[in-house]
Amino acid sequence: MNLCGKITADLAMAVTFFDVNSASGLKKLDDYLLARSYITGYQASKDDITVYAALSKAPSSEFVNVSRWYNHIAALLRISGVTGEGCGVTIEGSAPITGEAIATPPASAAEDDDDDDVDLFGEETEEEKKAAEERAASIKASTKKKESGKSSVLLDVKPWDDETDMKKLEEAVRSVHLEGLHWGASKLVAVGYGIKKLQIMMTIVDDLVSVDTLIEEHLTVEPINEYVQSCDIVAFNKICK
Repeated sequence: MNLCGKITADLAMAVTFFDVNSASGLKKLDDYLLARSYITGYQASKDDITVYAALSKAPSSEFVNVSRWYNHIAALLRISGVTGEGCGVTIEGSAPITGEAIATPPASAAEDDDDDDVDLFGEETEEEKKAAEERAASIKASTKKKESGKSSVLLDVKPWDDETDMKKLEEAVRSVHLEGLHWGASKLVAVGYGIKKLQIMMTIVDDLVSVDTLIEEHLTVEPINEYVQSCDIVAFNKICK
């Protein structure tokens, strides 16, 4: 059955996607994410997990916006999970997605190789529940000393002029490595007069990283200020208490 890839959306309402595993469905999703970082709203939510879980595999790199979003959500799931409620999303033309699939991040690639016959969307067995609890306890024990909470931050990074090499600017920004700092998805946004700014997501551990200090002592000093004129915080959302 050849399902069309049509998307109807309103940021204040639920979003509907059709057959996201087909080329036409991925193209519509790619167009939808062109000017968006997330499926709905301005922070990662269960709507992103719903669409993420509906994709049978990582999207092809030809779908630039979907790949950028997919990798960012995958990174968030590895780091801290996603807690936002979202506005609601419906997937049609794909296998139905259960509550467990939305609440639980997909298994790693290594686990997929060993568990090809496992029903990922079925009810958890007692053994699976016990294993999940043990993994959660292990992660909590290893991180509780330094991670009291995390935040998702969207930064605007502005160049000096239209002659600034934006590729080198982004490389310079991502060259900053701090404990508790994880860079995420990024895109270039037109400002005017041929000038573009870099919008980049990052996840920080609140007790370890100060955004103001990051900007003042790392992103706007030598050698990075050869490319970066200024940085502004566009959005700041708590994602983990």
